[in-house]
Amino acid sequence: MFMGEFQHSIDAKGRLIVPAKFREKLGETFVVTRGLDGCLFGYPLDEWNKLEEKLNEMPLAKKDARLFVRFFYSAATECEIDKQGRINIPQTLRTHAQLEKSCVIIGVSNRIEIWDEARWQAFTTEAEESFDEIAESMIDFGL
Repeated sequence: MFMGEFQHSIDAKGRLIVPAKFREKLGETFVVTRGLDGCLFGYPLDEWNKLEEKLNEMPLAKKDARLFVRFFYSAATECEIDKQGRINIPQTLRTHAQLEKSCVIIGVSNRIEIWDEARWQAFTTEAEESFDEIAESMIDFGL
């Protein structure tokens, strides 16, 4: 399980340090793709394979399903962690998440998320303002 929040800088070549706490769980190679809310999602290969099975079951006849699968897969890339603990994030993904300098890497259960620091701060500020209401609605999910 991934949890926690870490700040690192991304360099001009798109290299980003993966927090040591996450490296072992991610493995030497993991998949990074477009995420929701303007971030990137990173999955260990076993979690990616589970997700792939679910995505492959989506009905091709539904336009929303096709759009989601295309969007999700088209930018997906395998990232290898180098000896310095860094990954190279392709330009397409950096553009999607607006990654320029300061980044935040968070653990979210079975995946990591990579955020531009300013976007993350805006997201958390907004989430904090409505967290009590959101928590109340979680009762519907058995929490």
